[in-house]
Amino acid sequence: MTKPILIWGAGAIGGTLGASFIRAGHEVIFVDSAADHVAAINAKGLQIDGPIYQDTVKAKAYLPEELEGTFDRIFLCVKAHHTAAAATALKPHIAADGYVVSAQNGLNENVIADIIGKEHVIGCFVNFGADYLEPGVVHYSGYGAVVVGELDGKRTPRIETIHALMLQFEPKAVLTDNIWGYLWGKLIYGALLFGTALTNDSIADVLANPAYRPVLTQLAHEIGKVAEAQNIVTEAFNGFDPAAFAPSAPAAETARSFDEMVVHNRKSAKSHSGIWRDLAVRKRKTEVDAQVLPVVEIGRSLGVPTPLAAKVVTMIHEIEDGKRPLDLANLDDLARAAA
Repeated sequence: MTKPILIWGAGAIGGTLGASFIRAGHEVIFVDSAADHVAAINAKGLQIDGPIYQDTVKAKAYLPEELEGTFDRIFLCVKAHHTAAAATALKPHIAADGYVVSAQNGLNENVIADIIGKEHVIGCFVNFGADYLEPGVVHYSGYGAVVVGELDGKRTPRIETIHALMLQFEPKAVLTDNIWGYLWGKLIYGALLFGTALTNDSIADVLANPAYRPVLTQLAHEIGKVAEAQNIVTEAFNGFDPAAFAPSAPAAETARSFDEMVVHNRKSAKSHSGIWRDLAVRKRKTEVDAQVLPVVEIGRSLGVPTPLAAKVVTMIHEIEDGKRPLDLANLDDLARAAA
């Protein structure tokens, strides 16, 4: 096995993981498409700020076109809508028996597998809080679930190796035989985050607001029904219990999960989602077409309607295009669509 770990995408997730691996004694190489970020890492190192730890780690960083060689362990950490392009670019750099760990949001494992081959892909679910602040600086803001698993659920030497590596980042990291259950669970939770990102309120404040819990619950029901139609058993994490958002779940159970998510998010220094940050701070496209839209399309193919998820996609596009402001009233619009 070659020694360096290749981190493709040195932003919030990739920067945080890579810095922690370096602190644990591993050699890490970063690849990122932002020239100013690459230049800053090479000049001064990658600075990690936030309440978990503060440090500056040294590592080589490259633009994709500058990278040479092949690697056994690659973490793909780009935004979901950049997955296909990144997987295509990194394909020549995968060793014959190498693999790519998809540390992203969404169902990117399928996209990556179509490009590099399913045998080279390892599933990964992350829910820790982090933000890219500026070139060379990432904010690691809160602990969260970390889960890895083979796509077919098998226990293999390589997944045990990756799990051991992840334990050096997050001592509670989980090795699962049901990675798709976690990824679909995160899609349900992610839909709730897209709902919170329609406003300027914090994640915790929106989830705590009793006025909007009914519409967010209906939104979660839609995603859960699409997962259920594929016989996927969704998994719980960080206060989010997908069983509490099943259509047959007692209202008290749903309220309990909302309350636990509020507690988890109030502990994090990351008050708003990365989706909100894309819309309000970085003024760029979100991952909605790579996270929520595929659920709408899968639901349509299975005969499972998802009108609220489709409405969220439309509303996020309107905000991206400057045609709709971030406002709590957007959730009122979504609630009217649910009526």
